[in-house]
Parts: sequence; structure tokens; C-alpha cells
Amino acid sequence: MKKLTYILLSVVLLATTFSCQDHLNTNPTTTADETTVFASASNAMAAMNGIYRLMYRYGWGGASNWDHENGGIMAYITAQDLMGEDRLMNDMGSGWFYMDYAYGIFGDYSSVLGRQYQVWNFFYTLISNANYIIAHESDEALQDDPDLANYLFGQAYAMRAYSYLWLVQSYQQNDPSLPGVPIYTEPTTPESEGKGRGTVQDVYTRINEDINTAISYFENSATEQQHPSHIDKYVAYGIKARAMMVQHNYKEAVTAAKEALNKPGISMDFTETVNDISATNVMWGLEILTDQAIGNAGIYAHMDADCGGTYCVAQHLISSWLYDQIPATDSRRAWWTDPAEVDKNSKLPSYQKPYIQHKLVYKNAASGTGDYILMRAEEMALIVAEAACHDKDYTTAREYVKMVTSQRDSDYEANLAKYPDSNVITTETSTQINSLIDYILFQRRVELWGEFPRMQDLQRLGLPMHRNYSYQPNNHTTDGEPLDFEAGYDGFIYAIPLEEFNGNTAMNPETDQNPMDY
Repeated sequence: MKKLTYILLSVVLLATTFSCQDHLNTNPTTTADETTVFASASNAMAAMNGIYRLMYRYGWGGASNWDHENGGIMAYITAQDLMGEDRLMNDMGSGWFYMDYAYGIFGDYSSVLGRQYQVWNFFYTLISNANYIIAHESDEALQDDPDLANYLFGQAYAMRAYSYLWLVQSYQQNDPSLPGVPIYTEPTTPESEGKGRGTVQDVYTRINEDINTAISYFENSATEQQHPSHIDKYVAYGIKARAMMVQHNYKEAVTAAKEALNKPGISMDFTETVNDISATNVMWGLEILTDQAIGNAGIYAHMDADCGGTYCVAQHLISSWLYDQIPATDSRRAWWTDPAEVDKNSKLPSYQKPYIQHKLVYKNAASGTGDYILMRAEEMALIVAEAACHDKDYTTAREYVKMVTSQRDSDYEANLAKYPDSNVITTETSTQINSLIDYILFQRRVELWGEFPRMQDLQRLGLPMHRNYSYQPNNHTTDGEPLDFEAGYDGFIYAIPLEEFNGNTAMNPETDQNPMDY
């Protein structure tokens, strides 16, 4: 038995209280034990709420000066989004996230402070805690409320699927035959025996089984989503749609995304900011309460250009090419500062540099709060559009992309009509939009900018990463030169953290480490 590297939080930390009135209260109790937590379905829900609270906790690499770029799920979305070509940093600033952006983290795998260990530890901790709940699946005590029990186990299985989907994309190229990541389906402790890598297909199989089990539980529960932070049936279908896209199972992706869009009351209305779980287009998001804000480890401390602190000095921008393709009739242009406005308006605040983003900002800067949005209806519509286009169902593809653009672009019909039916992606993704599939992917890049990792899209589509634009902000890369990486570049994925090899005898660093020929 060897020590695993990730954390199984004790029941003491997981045990939390929940109020369906206004918000999640995830302050840990210091008195609960396992018997108490799993004495009823209602009590057990507190453990699930604790998992959601973990998603915006910081310190996944241990206590260090780098905690401020290590604030949970939004930090890891940001890190992998910055590895793409659509999101730029105006300057190195204090260095937060800059090494992700400049592909300078490669050597960090040997330290628990590195991005490689942080991401590994984060998602395996979510899995470990989900397994802890799943292990109580047959407890009779939880059947005091069968609907709530089904709702609970649906969430636990969906969280495990979500976590494995992230892990397999972060630590391997999108090839089912390649080595995957270790799979754990039972509760573990630091003394548990480690697992080997298996294959990517093994991980896909686990994801598919878990998400289908989750959906089955939700289908057999009358309990509706108690809080936007909870995964419900429709969010589970959304996770399934993402997984099907990664596996290029486009027919299943269409079916799952359409089911997700059946969520009652959902809309695709344009919002000037994306930071509020109460918006009608939000399917899943984490509410950040004042007493649970994590200060400079929160993502808006880095992204809100008007934060007034040192963490947002390296402002986040949209690429000039991507912004310039957005029609003048499209309201989403307001998510970024128009360079023409900067040129002609000298009274703008100093932080209003060209292309600076205003989409992902504090909801309340004074309290350091703003909600983290993890899934919106627009993504589901664009998944249907893209998947249908891949399958040459161009009628459906056009119908669903218009669901999004019709709410944003007053000239959406004419702009869509410019692009002929085709499922052939233009390889030079930052120079041309030539076809319907290019247009749908362009819409995805604009709509989900900053919310979904661009690197994961490049990986699943087998595309290169070319970051070379006419507008290059200060210190565009470490040496001031564009970055050009071909599809399948080894640096697109993380190395397995050294700490995993130190604690898992089922993995050999000589044979199980990812290629590091960068």
C-alpha cells in the first residue's frame, strides 16, 4: 500500500449545512462524523455541498506564494484557456498565470507547487469525495427520502464523470489508444494502493457509464435543482454532451445537448457580464458569498481590469483577430474595449486599453464577489450546431447557431448566410472563416471566451495553436515572438506530477510519464 497524492477530505470537513432558501451554506461543522452524515438523505446532501465548496477553495498545491493563481476550477479554466490563441495577456504583471500563457510551466511537474500537481490533486480530490458518497449507495438510512437520495447520487456520479473528463483532457492527447489516467471508483485514503494509467478509452468508458448512471438517478427523482451550484438532470446531460464531443460521438452529443436545453425557464438572453447565477441562461454556477470569497485567489482579482490591485495589472484581452471578426451589429463587442474608442476618447480610465475584457468581472468589487458560471444554455445550442455540422446535418446546425446569434446580432441572418455548408475546418483558425463549421466554431470562441478552455477545443478538434496577430500587447510571449505549435504538440498536455510517481508504485516514471520533448 502506497500513499496516494490526492486528498480525501474527512467527513468532518465534508459535513456542511444546506439551506434551500437563499444560498448554500458550506461552512464546515467540526462535530459531524460518518454515522451522522449518512444518517439521512438530507444529512448526506451536506457532504455533496461540501464538494461544491471545494471547487472554489484555494491551496491545491499546498500553502505557497502561488495560491493566488490556484483558486480552484476557475483558475484551471483560465490556465488552459490562456494556452490558446484567443485570450491574451497585456503584460507579465506580477506573473500570475503568465507562465501558463507563455508555455513556461514545463519544469514545474517536479514540485507540488506546480500547475501539474495542482490540477491532478484538485480533480482527484473531487473524485475521492464523490466516491465516498457513492460508497453509501445501498444505505437503507438514505431511503428515508428516495427522491432526495436519487438526486444526491446523481450529483456524485456526475461529478465523478466531470472530473475524469477534465483529467483525461489535461494529461493526454485525444487518442483512445494512448495511456489514460488512473481510475478510482471506491473510497480511498492516503494508504490506498495506487492504480496504473490504463488507456484513454478506459477513461472514456468510465465517464460514459458514470454520466449515464447519473442521468438515470435524476430521471428517477422528483427533486428539482435545489441551488444553481448543484448538478441536476439537465446539467448532467450537458456534461454528457461535452464528453460526446470529445469522443467525436456527434449524434449522441446532439441528443444530450438538446435534452440539456429542455431545462425549464432557460433562455439565451444577452447579458453584459457573465458573473451571476441568477441569469436565465445559467444552467450551473457557483455562488460566491461574501464570507466565502477567497480574496486574491479569486479569478476576478486577476481578470477585472478595474480591480485597483496588483493582481489585475496583466489585463486579459481578446485577440485582435477574433474581435475584428465580430460584426458591428453584434452586442457582444461590448464585452471588450473597442480600440477605436480608445483612440478617440482620451477621457477613458487608464485601464481601458484596446481589447480589454469586461465580460468576467466582479459582481460586487467591494466584497470581492462574483459568481463562477460553469455552464450556460448558449454552449448547449452551439454543441448541437457543431455536432450536427460535423454530421452534415446543416439544417439543424444553422437552426441552433441562430438560437444564439439571434439574441446578439441584429443582422444574424445575413451574417450566417455568408458561409456555405461544409464540415471541413479551416486549419489556420486565426486567419479565415470559410465555411459553416468555421462560423459555428467562431461563435463558440466568442460566446464562451474566458469560460471554457480553448486548449481543450484545440485538442479535441486536432488543431494547431498559432498566436500571431497584428496587435500584440506588451510581452506577448516571454521573448516577444509569436507562438506557433502544430496539432498534437506535447506541451498541450501536462506532465504527470512527480509526486504521483513517488506515491504510486503502479506507475513508473520511465514508462508512464507523458512525452516532454518541448
